[in-house]
Amino acid sequence: MPNNTTGAGATEIFRMPAADSTVPDLMGAAKPARPTLTIVKGPQIGQTFELDAPEITLGRDPKNSVFLNDMTVSRHHAKMDLSNVSLGLATIEDLSSLNGTWVDGAIVSKASLRDGSTIQIGTFRMVYHANSRPRRIDAEA
Repeated sequence: MPNNTTGAGATEIFRMPAADSTVPDLMGAAKPARPTLTIVKGPQIGQTFELDAPEITLGRDPKNSVFLNDMTVSRHHAKMDLSNVSLGLATIEDLSSLNGTWVDGAIVSKASLRDGSTIQIGTFRMVYHANSRPRRIDAEA
């Protein structure tokens, strides 16, 4: 509401009502965020993959979900299981690759992933993010 105690041209502050039926619920309309894998080191630095399937394959073969185009990567290097990602569970499994799969600095045959886990495959270093649906922030709090 306007502040009538100041002169003309003064800044006025208006607050949006907390429950206004005329304002669309944009947070409810937003699609759920998906997990992502971002290359932070290697030939495709900066590329981000949206992980939108329960099983994600990684490797040098272009048919993989995540195509890593470098000779240090096996054609079918690793796979990620995201079938329970809604419960916060994600895993990566090495598929008997030549150079191995590393998670958070350790070579693994299979490992659980958490938000921020680093994955090293060949010359590629990637960061896994388990994004969740945006939440409404109460401005009155």
